[in-house]
Amino acid sequence: QVQPVESGGGLVQPGGSLRLSCAASGSTFAGYAVAWFRQAPGREREFVAAFRWSGGGTTYYSDSVKGRFSMSRDRPNSAVHLQMNRLTPEDTAVYYCATGRPIISTITTMGGYNTWGQGTQVTVSS
Repeated sequence: QVQPVESGGGLVQPGGSLRLSCAASGSTFAGYAVAWFRQAPGREREFVAAFRWSGGGTTYYSDSVKGRFSMSRDRPNSAVHLQMNRLTPEDTAVYYCATGRPIISTITTMGGYNTWGQGTQVTVSS
């Protein structure tokens, strides 16, 4: 079973950029969907973005990050990346990578994923 491992979090100023990575441990991400969720203090965990390998590959984004964040993958299917641009303090959260085999209706929900990483902190502050 593939285990996602996040890296790349840190402190960045508003308007800056950061790139998160999620590496596949134990296997590859081929055949799975990989998603990013985030959780800010006092708030519920929310969907950020997802990539689904089936059907040639489809990427999904939440409205709050569309146009600022983008997902990419390594061709060996061993890692995915989340490029985050034009960051704001509202993007401050712990970012989690998750993997699973969700159906279309659950690809933006936590229930669609059964394996989670430990999370990486992203702080946007001046």
